[in-house]
Amino acid sequence: MTDLPQRIHPPSSEAELLQRCQLFAGLQLKQIAQMLSFTLPENLKRDKGYVGQLAEHILGANAGNLAQPDFVALDIELKTIPINSQGKVMESTYISMVPLSHEKQCSWRESVVYAKLKRVLWLPIESERTMPLSKRRFGQAILWQPAEPILNALQADYDYILEKIVVGELQSLSASEGKYLQVRPKAANRQALTETVNADGEVVKTLPRGFYLRPAFTQAIIDDWRQNAY
Repeated sequence: MTDLPQRIHPPSSEAELLQRCQLFAGLQLKQIAQMLSFTLPENLKRDKGYVGQLAEHILGANAGNLAQPDFVALDIELKTIPINSQGKVMESTYISMVPLSHEKQCSWRESVVYAKLKRVLWLPIESERTMPLSKRRFGQAILWQPAEPILNALQADYDYILEKIVVGELQSLSASEGKYLQVRPKAANRQALTETVNADGEVVKTLPRGFYLRPAFTQAIIDDWRQNAY
């Protein structure tokens, strides 16, 4: 990983976290690099997750690779959202790995997905694919908590996906299924296989899968915030 600024201490309150977000809102990454005295990579060919890790460092996220929200004491997850110059979300948002073995599966309220989505700090990043990394810009952060109907719909997606895995139908589970949550392969390469059980009860090798939020879901969050902010 290319140079990153020294990680800032975790925020002690929501107010402090939002103050930090406001400090960087509207700034290009090159301006943030100058403020904090670190060097940006020229591009993201070798550092695909760089922008997300940069946001974690400058905002004080402290969960690391643990399966819990990024701001541990505040119980808040950080999610960066690449958007284009028209403010449109450009891709699905990764949430967590899908548990493919039965012993790793758990109920919705005990799941990593629920833990990460019950309170989220969404951070839009202006990220046109042709835009140099140095000119990409942090937007206004949105501290969000899903309403009960949204939580219920997310749970329905989660329960449906796990049921498909339990009965051995993972291979037939496509990214088109699920209202808000979808499942997609999540692996460094085609050789990074894991184990699951097929419909005949046999252990088979397959690509790891991840839970992702559809772009339309995160777009609705951004659009709702804009309508309420102006």
